[in-house]
Amino acid sequence: MSASLENKKQVVESIKAKISESKSVVLIDYKGLTVAQDTELRNEFRKAGVEYKVLKNTLVRKAFNELGVNDFDSDLNGPTAVAFGADEITPAKIVMAQIKKLEEKISVKSGYVDGNRVDVNGVKSLASMPSKEEMIAKMLGSMQAPITNFAGVLSGIMRSVVIALNAVAEKKE
Repeated sequence: MSASLENKKQVVESIKAKISESKSVVLIDYKGLTVAQDTELRNEFRKAGVEYKVLKNTLVRKAFNELGVNDFDSDLNGPTAVAFGADEITPAKIVMAQIKKLEEKISVKSGYVDGNRVDVNGVKSLASMPSKEEMIAKMLGSMQAPITNFAGVLSGIMRSVVIALNAVAEKKE
């Protein structure tokens, strides 16, 4: 077996591992980017903990096919970058923000979330969802609201009692 073929097999295995470990994968067409814009995009992904790589379409296709996913054959044509995310939303949010910022020089080809192919509209929907931290904050706020309201009612009752007692004490004087 040639060294090149063995090297490609290792790359395919690496891509398969990244796909399996990631909660989401976004395929991006980066055709109109300058080097500076691509560097900025890479930095945005890096800050968010998202791995962004330009990979050969044939190797990505082979990795997906070996995982039993054959839906990406039409998406893996032309220049393709791949963003591997530790959560479902972050890669989509970053890509959609960069599309607006870079005046649509990049575009989404498709995505892969929870073992399923997601089209461009699905990636846009993911980008519009609140992050996990925002959802937790909203849930905690909802859970805390009844307790806060109850404490407010109790303090109002106590305040009313104190005002009434104070009024009685002033009448006696």
